[in-house]
Amino acid sequence: MSPRPRGFDLDHALDAAMTTFWDKGYAGTSAQDLVDSTGLGRGSLYNTFTSKRGLFEAALRRYDSEWTSRLTRLLEEGEGTARERIRAVLLSVVDEETAEIPDHRGCLVVNTAMEMAGRDPDITEHVRGTFARVQTALRVSIEQGQRDGSMPRDQEPQTLAVFLLNSMYGLRVLGKVGDRATLVSLVDQILPPAPRNAS
Repeated sequence: MSPRPRGFDLDHALDAAMTTFWDKGYAGTSAQDLVDSTGLGRGSLYNTFTSKRGLFEAALRRYDSEWTSRLTRLLEEGEGTARERIRAVLLSVVDEETAEIPDHRGCLVVNTAMEMAGRDPDITEHVRGTFARVQTALRVSIEQGQRDGSMPRDQEPQTLAVFLLNSMYGLRVLGKVGDRATLVSLVDQILPPAPRNAS
C-alpha cells in the first residue's frame, strides 16, 4: 500500500470527504470524487481508511464531533434559561438549513438515515446513537427548565424530548424547501408555552 504523502493532514482529508458525502450521499460518491476532494491518491486513502465505507464511517464520526457536538454544547452551556437554550438550538437548525448553501444539503446524519438506515445495521446503530445523544441533551435541558421555571412541569421530560427531537429533524427536512420566516414561526409553535409565572 502507498504511504501517506508528506504533509498529510487527517482532519483536512476527513473534512473534505465529509463534505463530499454530504453533497452527494454515500452511493453517489465515487472513489474519484474522494480523490478529487481530498487531494490524496487512492493508495493513500485506502491505506488510511481501508475502504470507501471506512472513510464514510470516519466522516460520520467527524460530523458528530463538529456539528452534533455544537448542538449539544448549545443546550448544555448556552446562555439563558433552559427554554431559551432549546429555542436557540432550534433556531440554529433553521439558520443552517436556510443558509446560502447549494442544494440545501441538510443534515448528514438525517440524509444518511434516509439513504442507509434500516438496510445497514452498523450505520443504523450510528444514526441511532447520534439521535439518542441529542435526545438526552434535550431531556436534561427540559428537566433543568422545569426546575428554573421556564418549561412546563406537567409534561414528561422524556416524551417532550422525543417530540422536540422529531421536530428538530423535521425542520431540517422542511428547510430543503421552506423559507426562513415559516420555519421560525414553526419553532415558536413547537416549543410548549412558558409557564405564566416564568420570568
